[in-house]
Amino acid sequence: MNRTRVVVLGAGIVGAACARELSRAGFDVVVVDRGRPAGGTTSHGEGNILVSDKGPGAELELAKLSTALWPQVVAEIADEDARAASAIEYDPKGGIVVATTDDGARALAAFAASQTGVRAEPLSPKELAEAEPALTREVAAAFHYPEDAQVQPAGAALALLGSALRHGARLRSDTEVVGATVHNGRITGVRVPGEVIEANVVVNAAGPWAGQVSARLGAAIAVRPRRGEVLVTTPMPGVVRHKVYDADYVGAVGADSSELQTSAVVESTWGGTVLIGSSRRRVDFDDAIRPDVLSAIAVKALRLFPALADVAIMRAYGGFRPYVDDHLPVLGEDPRLGNLWHATGHEGAGIGLSVGTARLLRELLTGAEPAMPVEEFTVDRPAVVAA
Repeated sequence: MNRTRVVVLGAGIVGAACARELSRAGFDVVVVDRGRPAGGTTSHGEGNILVSDKGPGAELELAKLSTALWPQVVAEIADEDARAASAIEYDPKGGIVVATTDDGARALAAFAASQTGVRAEPLSPKELAEAEPALTREVAAAFHYPEDAQVQPAGAALALLGSALRHGARLRSDTEVVGATVHNGRITGVRVPGEVIEANVVVNAAGPWAGQVSARLGAAIAVRPRRGEVLVTTPMPGVVRHKVYDADYVGAVGADSSELQTSAVVESTWGGTVLIGSSRRRVDFDDAIRPDVLSAIAVKALRLFPALADVAIMRAYGGFRPYVDDHLPVLGEDPRLGNLWHATGHEGAGIGLSVGTARLLRELLTGAEPAMPVEEFTVDRPAVVAA
């Protein structure tokens, strides 16, 4: 019996999650990456699994689906390989969103009230001080989001990919896609140097490079890179207990400007280091780290956590996020080229949304009823289809 061959382009966390879902469903899966697994955008993220930053709509529904799936996925991987599951560092620590002005407090309260199906608990000044002792007391309002969580992004991607490989998937690393083979308007394979990898279905999960890859395949989509930077402190366990961010973060995520957007985002890791963000700017694939951007991030973070002023910064890193003008992921079959599917455009939320995206892809490919409506993610919307 011939199984359906699916070639997944991209071995970041979205590609790895898709490969795992599809291999577990019985597809013959080949993962192709121009570099190494988790070596691109995934390794330059913070590992957030968030519902707190998403307003009503399809992306929030995808976040709720993914948030529910993550502990299940971790448990399933633990049954296969406990060591791999521990590398995920899944931490359901919750998030706290704060507003530092009266206007911000009113906006935050309205935003939280609009998030149907999300637990958002207002915190009194006393409760906030108990939850985050090092946080500034100059806070006008705060909400606790107990469903927010965190993973170690590279560890999570490798664990997902490892699970896919245990279920029969194969990996082709250091293999660049240079084109496609097409017959009767349907993609039949991808061209790589020296050969064609035949496919019944191709999934473009190339993250910020999805626009470039789709153009090579003959059906370009308007996914572009948007750069973000993060500062990393030396270990300071217990100082920051949740993911904590200023309500301005939500506006920065949804901003359309190509100019620099910064907001205060502070959280700790299992190892005790503190991650300080965040920034967003469109600079194509310019990977230079700019001191002025890092300085702007630090200034805003210090307003939330003055105790960080004397902490040593161990390193800084930056990465590219797959940006779409309407700020929604792209998931579905390309109407211009049959059997080409896209799973990209998650911008900075790809870590958290990966497992929900993979579940929806599997349901769509197998003809099952999707766990949620997917119409807003389709490829043929104006923000996605490149001219």
